[in-house]
Amino acid sequence: VGQAPGAVEGAERRPWRGRAGQTLRRWLDMDEDEFYARFYCCSITRCYPGRHPSGRGDRPPTPREIELCRFWLDWDLRLLRPRVVVPVGGLAIRRVLNVSGLARCIGSRYELGEAVAAPLPHPSGASAWLNDPVNRERLERALAVLREELSRAAAERGEARTRTRRT
Repeated sequence: VGQAPGAVEGAERRPWRGRAGQTLRRWLDMDEDEFYARFYCCSITRCYPGRHPSGRGDRPPTPREIELCRFWLDWDLRLLRPRVVVPVGGLAIRRVLNVSGLARCIGSRYELGEAVAAPLPHPSGASAWLNDPVNRERLERALAVLREELSRAAAERGEARTRTRRT
């Protein structure tokens, strides 16, 4: 779950296509094919909000824009029933987990109904959060948690397929 589509994503009609997506895939050690095969990508808003007035990065969605798109994200999660949810960035973390403060939650695992959530910081170059070495350590812990949860979900999926074939 990201914040919102960016300009590149709007033009290419595919999520996580810009520099932030490249960074995210590098963190996950996945190429594009594996990333898109493994993850269903959605965001807290559906539309590109435009450039930030400062010219640095994209404008964050307003509370009203987030509220207008609430239905769609809730519907995605209800319909897909994911085993692992990855809110990326502060806005997505607040919306999905109702938690504020990256330092408090990056590297933690959250129960989210029947799913597990493993939040990550936003991989945007506009964020200075990762400039702090302590936060880089939090990111490494978060990636370890995410890898563990993805492995667990894959193993459970494999067990479910095996049980289905036997019956």
